[in-house]
Amino acid sequence: MSIVQGTTTEKFSSLREVFEQQLLSGEDVGASIAVYLRGELVADIWGGYADEAMTTPWERDTILNVWSVTKTMTFLVALMLSDRGQLDFHAPVTKYWPEFAQQGKDAIEVRHVLGHTAGLSGWSETLEPIDLVDWDRCTSALAAQAPWWEPGSKSGYHLMTQGYLIGEIVRRITGTTIGQFFKSEVADVLDADFHIGLPESEESRLSLVIPVEGSVLDGLDPKSIAYRSWISPHIDFTWPWNRWWRAAEIPASNGHGNARSVAQIQSIIANKGEFNGTRFFSEKTGDQIFETQAHGVDLVLGIEAHFGMGYGLASSVTPLGPHSCFWAGLGSLVIMDQDIGITIAYTPNKMQIVPGSTRGANIARAATLAAFS
Repeated sequence: MSIVQGTTTEKFSSLREVFEQQLLSGEDVGASIAVYLRGELVADIWGGYADEAMTTPWERDTILNVWSVTKTMTFLVALMLSDRGQLDFHAPVTKYWPEFAQQGKDAIEVRHVLGHTAGLSGWSETLEPIDLVDWDRCTSALAAQAPWWEPGSKSGYHLMTQGYLIGEIVRRITGTTIGQFFKSEVADVLDADFHIGLPESEESRLSLVIPVEGSVLDGLDPKSIAYRSWISPHIDFTWPWNRWWRAAEIPASNGHGNARSVAQIQSIIANKGEFNGTRFFSEKTGDQIFETQAHGVDLVLGIEAHFGMGYGLASSVTPLGPHSCFWAGLGSLVIMDQDIGITIAYTPNKMQIVPGSTRGANIARAATLAAFS
């Protein structure tokens, strides 16, 4: 039996070779890769093992926590509400969430939340991990605290908080949670296997993430924005091993799916708001993605970051095209390019905490070269 399962078109067959090498070298334990090109699924492959002990093969319907790739689903929801005239990215957050005005935050705009410039990259209040399940506590604490830097002046990656901030705005507008809205308005419409809040019925096909050695806190000044962001609460990469984490709606970090479902959904972006016969937002609404919100050394990531309206844009770290956007999550990656009409998704269970996964870059490079061949 081949080490890599699934199918590709002839042009994209080189992806199999790249993926197989990553599995044989130990760079990957198990993963899935999917590519849509102008609406056609041209690569849908998977391989390796769903567990670190390498006893359970990765199957076609294996799913896992994709970490911050989940954020791309919240950006999609925000674009849909913008298109419907229910959400103005340039309006103050307080237009939708009046209690947010505390501690001088009345001038923070929705775009600052989407672009990681709101100054709320962590909680000032000490939270325990299990508190992340308590939506009201997490959002109330953010509403009550002061920004950690001048909002709009620079970016500081909102690791966990961005999902609560966007999610509460969505809840105030729609009357439902962002996970429920996403399910009914996106995932169910496309029959996509992606979940923000994993039903217990899906647990049997789960691959648990495999943390790598090292700590994101190494070398950080305990007084720095970066350090404070990672420890409020102190982020533990084994959280996805717990049912409480998987069941909750933690919209910045705990989405569960695979490369096929991620690529399927984010093909809406690559196809300028339309996919599989459904238009989710207009091209004009989608153009907002490419409006720069911050471009410089990020206070939390410590590297150059270029944020558009939610999505990451081209920079020296991520040399993409002018109409490309992406985001990554501790190994997982999704890239969309509107000029080519391509969406590339890669979801491995072996984590990588260093920004800029070389494994993901190999996959993206092979897929892009195939698209142009």
